[in-house]
Amino acid sequence: MTASSELIEKYNVPGPRYTSYPTVPYWDEGKFSVEKWKQSLKQTFLSTKESEEGISLYIHLPFCESLCTYCGCNTRITVKHEVEGPYIDRLLKEWDLYLDILGSKPTIKEIHLGGGTPTFFTAENLNILITGILQKAVVHPNPEFSFEGHPANTNHEHLICLYELGFTRISLGIQDFNEKVQAAINRFQTYEQVRQVTEDARKIGYASINYDLIFGLPYQTLEGIEETIKQVSSLRPERIAFYSYAHVPWIKPGQRSYVDKDLPSDGEKRALYEKGREMFAQAGYLEIGMDHFALPGDELYKAVQAGTVHRNFMGYTPAATKVLIGLGVSSISDSWSAFAQNVKVVEEYNKLIDENKLPVFRGHLLTQEDLLIRKLILDVMCKMETSWDSSYNDHQELENVLSEMVSDHLVGISPNGLKVTEAGRPFVRNVCMALDKKLRQKEPDTQIFSSVI
Repeated sequence: MTASSELIEKYNVPGPRYTSYPTVPYWDEGKFSVEKWKQSLKQTFLSTKESEEGISLYIHLPFCESLCTYCGCNTRITVKHEVEGPYIDRLLKEWDLYLDILGSKPTIKEIHLGGGTPTFFTAENLNILITGILQKAVVHPNPEFSFEGHPANTNHEHLICLYELGFTRISLGIQDFNEKVQAAINRFQTYEQVRQVTEDARKIGYASINYDLIFGLPYQTLEGIEETIKQVSSLRPERIAFYSYAHVPWIKPGQRSYVDKDLPSDGEKRALYEKGREMFAQAGYLEIGMDHFALPGDELYKAVQAGTVHRNFMGYTPAATKVLIGLGVSSISDSWSAFAQNVKVVEEYNKLIDENKLPVFRGHLLTQEDLLIRKLILDVMCKMETSWDSSYNDHQELENVLSEMVSDHLVGISPNGLKVTEAGRPFVRNVCMALDKKLRQKEPDTQIFSSVI
């Protein structure tokens, strides 16, 4: 069902993407300390150690050879590849610091290499990194190891090396095949390059290939996005992430290389998504959460059927682990009862690691209320519905906040739960904002979030 222009105008407000709750701007840093973070992490690790859950690792590799102007990630632009070795040495030192906290070998369920551009690094250096991580851990019987690759520089050596280390999933950043759009965002790769990497990965044995696409970029049109999706569908990636472009030039100055008039209007942007959603459905993809699609047979699709799909700082994943350790500059870690984020500047990260200190600069200790609301928002983001018991005492206020969305047939609410309707799927972030008690109590003084639609 296509969202009407009236609904888009009403609900297209700035809001979080909800990879965590509380969201980072609402972390209570005054009650947080690195020592409390260590205690929380160890306690959660010990409590889950005997289960088959394992832990997750996110490793941030920030380097890129050129700036993609749409990008909102923490990156360092350089063509000097001599930065690779020293950075990997420090990642392994940070891992050692965490192993000292845990006190015993962890079982690793998930590894995700993000960036930046992980394939900026040579296959040899990636081998040094992952081998150094795994030789001090146990690999889970059913691991989920994945990495992000730029189609223009992901080579056969990368694919072979990481596959032999246990990686079975690759995510390729495409965004759009249209040359005018690519020029505007300074992101270039051809259909042929994407096809070649995809075919090579499949021949080697990769089980799941994801393509990242973005709607709402400068100069995108319905005709252009339709052509991109036709090309994507012809290659049949197991997963597709179809993200809404987050226009935040006050945070990411690179986005000032184009102006508002170059961007699709709110209605045009939503039409781009609806066109993509329609085409993905016709091609046999199941919509997952608010921006992901998967083919039957993929682990993410199976997780939806089993009700185990989870969302964290790495996006949607087939299963939850209560411990997520983030290594590298700007990475965020999660012990389920606490969050911790690393410093964002490479030189500061290097200095702290060289001093044998965790490079954490801020975090949040979750209260019981935080944990309850986190569960509700996770349910909505993953399953489009949630329920609560008598411990949730905010029901009346929530009903008032959601009254317009109920009247607009976007959500149904009962005394013990709520469910997002099919028409309400485009507005799932708005539903989560209603559940977000911290946001309701104090809206930001300035715009810090991108628009939700």
